[in-house]
Amino acid sequence: MTWFATLGWQYQRIAQVFVILLTLAAIRLCAQSGEPEIALVIGEPYEAMRQRSSAAIAPAIPREVSFNIPKSDARLRFTDPQYGFVTPSARFFTVIYRDELIHSIRMSPQIEPLLLEDTLRVVLDLQEQWHKAGWVPIRVEQDPPFADTPQWRAQLRDVNKGGTSYWQAGNQYQVMLVVNRFKDIKRPTEERYLIKLALARPWVKP
Repeated sequence: MTWFATLGWQYQRIAQVFVILLTLAAIRLCAQSGEPEIALVIGEPYEAMRQRSSAAIAPAIPREVSFNIPKSDARLRFTDPQYGFVTPSARFFTVIYRDELIHSIRMSPQIEPLLLEDTLRVVLDLQEQWHKAGWVPIRVEQDPPFADTPQWRAQLRDVNKGGTSYWQAGNQYQVMLVVNRFKDIKRPTEERYLIKLALARPWVKP
């Protein structure tokens, strides 16, 4: 092996190490930054939510009832110390406020309409988080929790049915989870679904 060949091999190893270091740095940076999120709890000051959240959102209008939308896709991190949970990132996401206090959330925890397998994965993960945190399904006779069963799959595939489930956290919060089949004109041969989530103080009777 010539001196030039040896030198070339050494430069190649240095380049490989440099690439590995850059990759590790990028992974570390992504882990530190995380996904943009709106972090809140129902009833807290709107400005506290803005300061805590990593996703940008406009300030509240004083003494008004209104809503704002994050300026990018963002996930919801519900920060109640007992009943907290996290959603996937959402494109449709509204934070509703009243007198500069967080009143409720309306969102679709997805970036685009999802296939049935992905829809069930999101919905069942949310229900599992609620179950572990002490939320309880309510109105189960009319609207039982979602499940990955042939009956549920057939119901969700029916464009006239879909599904709804309600969960309650003590006497503090309620969440409504809705899934419907979506006619996606961009992908007319695929079964796509929309998930809708509403979160507020209890508004329906258990």
